[in-house]
Amino acid sequence: MEATISSGPDPILWLATDTCALGPYRADLVETYWRWEQDPALLVGYGRQSPESLEARTEGMNHQLRGENIRFTIYDRTSGKPVPAGVATLLPDHAVRTAEYIVMIDPQARGRGLGTQATRLTLDYAFHITNLRMVWLKVLAPNTPAIRAYERAGFRDAGLLRNAGYWLGQVCDERIMDTLAEEFTGHSLVQP
Repeated sequence: MEATISSGPDPILWLATDTCALGPYRADLVETYWRWEQDPALLVGYGRQSPESLEARTEGMNHQLRGENIRFTIYDRTSGKPVPAGVATLLPDHAVRTAEYIVMIDPQARGRGLGTQATRLTLDYAFHITNLRMVWLKVLAPNTPAIRAYERAGFRDAGLLRNAGYWLGQVCDERIMDTLAEEFTGHSLVQP
């Protein structure tokens, strides 16, 4: 499904490469985010068993916009004009300078490396702007495409939660993956 964007000025982009960018989380995109979240593959990947109404999602958006979590709209820039293509979220624990990472990619934008690029940009922001020392995530063990994307972005295995999730109606393990600030290598768009 094509993302719906209001006509007007180009979106604000905080960190960008030629093909991917991160910008602010946007209330005007609540229906677009909601449509992505209802995709059956995403419901399976998150281990959720039921969809959510647009009304409930809109209420949730209002709460999210006031919260302390760091949320980005991911933009696909391959066509030249930035098109919303996902959401990246950091759930920080400021007391210990760590955060859980969650990403959601538009079903039509998957499989082209956008998730890996967005994850690298989010880590760049996390380590060089938010000054986190570690970022971690949970992923269902059967979700091998996501695991490969996280590994390419710099995450590595940190543990296993046995029988903690569901995949296609079956109990499965959840893998814990993490990455440290000192392990963030390669080009940074924040640091010169």
